[in-house]
Amino acid sequence: MTVELTFVSADGSIHRRSGTVGESLMRAAVRTGVRGILAECGGIAACATCHCYVEPPWDQRLEPRSDMEDAMLEAALEPTEFSRLSCQISLSPALDGLVVRLPVDQI
Repeated sequence: MTVELTFVSADGSIHRRSGTVGESLMRAAVRTGVRGILAECGGIAACATCHCYVEPPWDQRLEPRSDMEDAMLEAALEPTEFSRLSCQISLSPALDGLVVRLPVDQI
């Protein structure tokens, strides 16, 4: 099963992609060529180069951040309450239509 995803670049351009249920948001972004999700650590929550901002109300549909994710987000540039590591977001049917914004520092 697939879910529809929208990535909004720092310059405002919109990139619509599809992800597979069970896949991480980061993997879907890398697989479909989304610029701005660098994923330097390969998805093990060790670098924060897959940092994104989850648009409300989608943020309410996600599992809470783990302590490890919180620690890594402290290293991200300009984190907000909506910051997440895309490698820690597992796609599910409840996330069909998910909208995330990409930070300017990852272009």
